[in-house]
Amino acid sequence: MRHVIALDVGGTGMKAALVGDDGELLHRARRATGRERGPDAVVGTILGFAAELRAYGVETYGEPAAAAGIAVPGIVDDEHGIAVYAANLGWRDVPLRALLAERLGVPVALGHDVRTGGLAEGRIGAGKGADRFLFVPLGTGIAGAIGVDGRVEAGAHGFAGEIGHIVVRPGGTPCPCGQHGCLERYASASAVSEAWAAACGDPEADAADCAKAVASGDPNAVRVWQEAVDALADGLVTALTLLDPRTLIIGGGLAEAGEVLFQPLRDAVRRRVTFQKMPSIVPAALGDTAGCLGAGLLARDLLDSTDPSEVTA
Repeated sequence: MRHVIALDVGGTGMKAALVGDDGELLHRARRATGRERGPDAVVGTILGFAAELRAYGVETYGEPAAAAGIAVPGIVDDEHGIAVYAANLGWRDVPLRALLAERLGVPVALGHDVRTGGLAEGRIGAGKGADRFLFVPLGTGIAGAIGVDGRVEAGAHGFAGEIGHIVVRPGGTPCPCGQHGCLERYASASAVSEAWAAACGDPEADAADCAKAVASGDPNAVRVWQEAVDALADGLVTALTLLDPRTLIIGGGLAEAGEVLFQPLRDAVRRRVTFQKMPSIVPAALGDTAGCLGAGLLARDLLDSTDPSEVTA
């Protein structure tokens, strides 16, 4: 059975799958990155994990994977297959595509984690059938994936979609990027967790707790939540003005609040648009499998591409 290897590397853990030609996840596995042992150890763990997946494919399906795709965080040079920088993993300028190709003996595609997840959501998830979409996961930070006709735009330097660093509150909270008032300092899951912990006096409280308190009508929670929603709407309307997507897909931990998030967010965006067309605002459909599914799509694209170097996410 022809299949590909899909790897989704996070800050502390990795998710992987063998993916069939029909997109089915044939086999799933997880590993810790081992980042506490340093960046070289992380790379070694990735290569070893990929080799294990190859061996499993040979044993189970009678043949090795035909290609591999890997999604990684941080700054990614898709064109040259370089994992440029990832703060959580401590690596710089790792030629990950070449290292994996050498270990596996097959073509390898390297992609940015959010863009790769967005590729999956756009093709087979919540954005399926939309010619233009914007995927925005609300997690520790906020990033974005700009979808155009079945592919995801990386930008000239690999930085396209960094919506979390749109300044929505000029002169506001400092951001590690060097600016003040960035969107992710107000509307990410971590920002909401921080604001709610301060408001309720419980340092262990998080965004999920805030959402529950909003649903129960707690006025303090409603205030914290609405401030985040308003900031998010300001950032999204800027993105809508520039990109004019047909579908806006919201994912990440904050989206798990469901209509507690989506109803006020749709209302807030609608109040802000003037000449812009209101997009469909929908929750992501693939959850934590998006990265693996997207990496699998990258790998399958390699097999269909006459020039594998053109396949990016």
